[in-house]
Amino acid sequence: MATFTLPKNSKISSKGQTHKATDAGRVKSFKIYRYDPDSGKNPRYDTFEVDLDACGPMVLDALFKIKNEIDPSLTFRRSCREGICGSCSMNMNGKNGLACTTAIDDLKGEIRITPLPHMEVVKDLVPDFTHFYAQYASIRPWLQTVSPTPSGKERLQSPEQRERLDGLYECILCACCSTACPSYWWNSDKFLGPAILLQAYRWLADSRDEMTGERLDQLEDPFRLYRCHTIMNCANVCPKGLNPAKAIAETKKMMAERAI
Repeated sequence: MATFTLPKNSKISSKGQTHKATDAGRVKSFKIYRYDPDSGKNPRYDTFEVDLDACGPMVLDALFKIKNEIDPSLTFRRSCREGICGSCSMNMNGKNGLACTTAIDDLKGEIRITPLPHMEVVKDLVPDFTHFYAQYASIRPWLQTVSPTPSGKERLQSPEQRERLDGLYECILCACCSTACPSYWWNSDKFLGPAILLQAYRWLADSRDEMTGERLDQLEDPFRLYRCHTIMNCANVCPKGLNPAKAIAETKKMMAERAI
């Protein structure tokens, strides 16, 4: 029987800290993953009690309150606070999502917050996106053409052609879907994952792009595309309500049609 164990420096330490709230009304506990590579110590969970009567409604508001008033060393990414940039993606109570659009009241009991699953951690709640962005760059995510641009004009689309991009262009590359995908956990070195494959199909579906054959050639690989087993975790966690599995299925359909 195979035995799987974590490396020593990855095991969660039991020596987490607890920060109690004093003179608080409605108290909510946040159990947050902490890891500082410079300290040489193992990761731990710190627990912070937050007075909800003195805090905004979203998980990101609680993280700001903890960082500003309790522990300034807490590290996490954030930017727009409007569900547009995708910076504050993390795992909350076992489900990936955006901290800025996840309401505290929607999470029952103690809220456990960790970085996105199966990514190397830079510090605390900050995962390393280097590999993810390299995969994104590999699909050449820009319009590619060989014909000259119409003189003084844009490359036009009909309303019907433009409609094909709905459900694709809205992706904010938060990586919630890819890091919820078991196939990506085990094969992220070769499998592009739901987010990147949705982005790839965004260009395959664009009537203005003239490199369809080359794009499909680049995806024609046992791992890059075909490790998707339609588990649907990607669609279940997408904070924008997109369906990467559908985009992957449409790409597979294009592959089959050109082989006929």
